Amino acid sequence: MHFKPLEIKQEGSWIKRTLRSSHFKRSVIAILAGAVAGFAFYYFSEGKLLDSMPGKEIAESMFIGGFFGFFITNSPCARGRC
Repeated sequence: MHFKPLEIKQEGSWIKRTLRSSHFKRSVIAILAGAVAGFAFYYFSEGKLLDSMPGKEIAESMFIGGFFGFFITNSPCARGRC
């Protein structure tokens, strides 16, 4: 019997592996796009100048848009598990 020698590589920490993964990068891009879309929706639907908009409402709209971006990339159907 002949056995092939084991090839063991250093993988690094789980944080480095997570930050380098394509799924993480795709999720971050979708979250940012959702936040921008949330801000754009709030800005164009309210019809106010940027100076007169309350920061809390802008942040809420961006948070909701970011959540939609996160949900779109991390839902079971997005990962092919429907």
